[in-house]
Amino acid sequence: MKFLADENIPYPVVKRLRENGFDITSIYEVKRGIADEEVARIAATEDRILITFDKDFGMVIFVENITIPGLILLRFPPKSIEYIYSKLHAVLELDIDFKGKIVSIHEDKIRVAKL
Repeated sequence: MKFLADENIPYPVVKRLRENGFDITSIYEVKRGIADEEVARIAATEDRILITFDKDFGMVIFVENITIPGLILLRFPPKSIEYIYSKLHAVLELDIDFKGKIVSIHEDKIRVAKL
């Protein structure tokens, strides 16, 4: 599975996930400072699951009617780079088919819903 990290995902987290074998690209590398709609279009074009802290992507997907392969929404406080990495890595290691889903990662639970 391929992933796209929004610009609000710290780049060291992306690099570490990549070093651990995940196919992940960062908006930080692609085109910094772009609108959410453009981020969603890149995810769609490259067939990548979008990872973000930005809960506004729900609006982008439904209001702007941009279809993306899937969304991983981080809903916990970004306490540190290590904390973000460990939470995200743990979820990516689970046997979850992220395609067509919104996966919300909270401090104490994970919610999976159809996109």
